[in-house]
Amino acid sequence: MTDVDLVITASRLVTPKGPAPLTGDRLRDLRVVGDALVAVDDGVIVDAGERDAIERRYGALARLDLPGQAIVPGFVDPHTHALFVGSRADEVVLRQEGRSYMEVLTAGGGILRTVRAVRAASDGELIMETLERLDRMLAHGTTTAEVKTGYYLQPEGELRLLEVIGSLDHPVDIVPTFMGAHAVPPEFEGNAPGYIDSLLGVIPRAAAMASFCDVFCEAGAFDLEQSRRVLEAARSVGMGLKVHADEIEPLGGAGLAAELRARSAEHLLAASEEDLKAMAREGVVAVLLPATSYVLMKGRYADARRMIELGLPVALATDLNPNCWCESMQTVISLAVYKMRMHPDEALAAATLNAAHAIDMADDVGSIEVGKRADIVAIDAPDHFHIPYRLGGNIVTHVIKGGDIVVDRRMAPCF
Repeated sequence: MTDVDLVITASRLVTPKGPAPLTGDRLRDLRVVGDALVAVDDGVIVDAGERDAIERRYGALARLDLPGQAIVPGFVDPHTHALFVGSRADEVVLRQEGRSYMEVLTAGGGILRTVRAVRAASDGELIMETLERLDRMLAHGTTTAEVKTGYYLQPEGELRLLEVIGSLDHPVDIVPTFMGAHAVPPEFEGNAPGYIDSLLGVIPRAAAMASFCDVFCEAGAFDLEQSRRVLEAARSVGMGLKVHADEIEPLGGAGLAAELRARSAEHLLAASEEDLKAMAREGVVAVLLPATSYVLMKGRYADARRMIELGLPVALATDLNPNCWCESMQTVISLAVYKMRMHPDEALAAATLNAAHAIDMADDVGSIEVGKRADIVAIDAPDHFHIPYRLGGNIVTHVIKGGDIVVDRRMAPCF
């Protein structure tokens, strides 16, 4: 018998299977094990399978028994703007009145309103509010998250935000993304090329702190050529690439992501079929954000079904930001199922393994497989179908992060 740090038993284990990314029918090819056991040692999964077959192999220093519950991989959130202060709750009324995203932005709201708040905030205020959001994300089962800059819109200020992201001390693993090209700041109104010029000089320094570089390629933000300049500069210093693409207008951002072989393109509501096919050929992940569509009240969602048919690797994310304050990947999975017609199997895979691939973490997290980090979520339900089914609640009872029980809803938080 081998001693291990932790043994978890559950009525069911449900996980996607690597290698990532998953496309087509593989999105629904989950491993489902009844009466399951997972053995964890030094934070890593060393065995996972049917309890009767493997239990006698292990003696455990700690044991977590979850009768009647299912375990799934920790959720991975590959697109957030979680670093901000303040709120824009009153803008809900503007959207109800029919104001578009760009109309709110032009009137001084939207991103620019948050920029003013972030510029006025201390590092301590930024850290405190962001850590509170990460606490709630973790309680809802998110164990890894990407966090973007983009709310300072001044070169040195954007580097400061990367430093703040790097200082966050939290159980959720953070993947930092530089997004200085999130909007044109007031100082450069009418001069987007000039702002891009100012950003290019700090990209080599950003590369030392950020895994990825992202740009908002959209009418009213940055056009294709401006976006290409930022992304090519980032690629030249070894950064991974992401593109906010074709959310509102079919500008061609998805095609640019394919041309530059970006890791992912995000939003994609207005992307052309030609550009989606190009993304599929290049293996660019389509990161879909149904909570954003929900809060914008347009009744329009990305065509996940068509993307899956085209062979695109589809991932899901919250797009947590002051305009779309969603901290729960459970909610995103529900919206993906009910609004984008994704099968629950597909939605789970898109919120875990494919989401991990979208931030270059699939070798470490995103599935319950031997050799991977023990990031595991227990739900108060017999199977994963209850995640989308129980809309708006939190059915996570336990979160195991790197082999440590960091959330136990029978007790106070453990971190």
